[in-house]
Amino acid sequence: MGLFEGARLIEKTFFGRDNVIMDSGSLVLIILRLFFSAAAAILAIVIWSKTRDAAWILLVLGAVSSYVETVYSILGMFGITENLFPVIGSVPILTIAVSCLPAIFFSVAFCVFLAKRK
Repeated sequence: MGLFEGARLIEKTFFGRDNVIMDSGSLVLIILRLFFSAAAAILAIVIWSKTRDAAWILLVLGAVSSYVETVYSILGMFGITENLFPVIGSVPILTIAVSCLPAIFFSVAFCVFLAKRK
């Protein structure tokens, strides 16, 4: 195995598909997304332990599911979750569910908050 073949194998192993090229901007984006979504999820869990209000608990679930969506999308960027789940058209069902879940939790939380204020 030559030097270029070894580098190609490492690239395919760490970056999934052959056409994915990791530059410094992508790496910064991944690190920042993970950091800020993890911070939001941790703070949300701390709030969860302090309150029993339904609206706040739904907001916490929205923040935690947002972190899950961030991790899932990054795994998809590396090609790790590719071809693991059934698809609708060309989009995996889990991708649709994970992407919509934070907005669903936030919407329900806002509705609960507004219903309690009447």
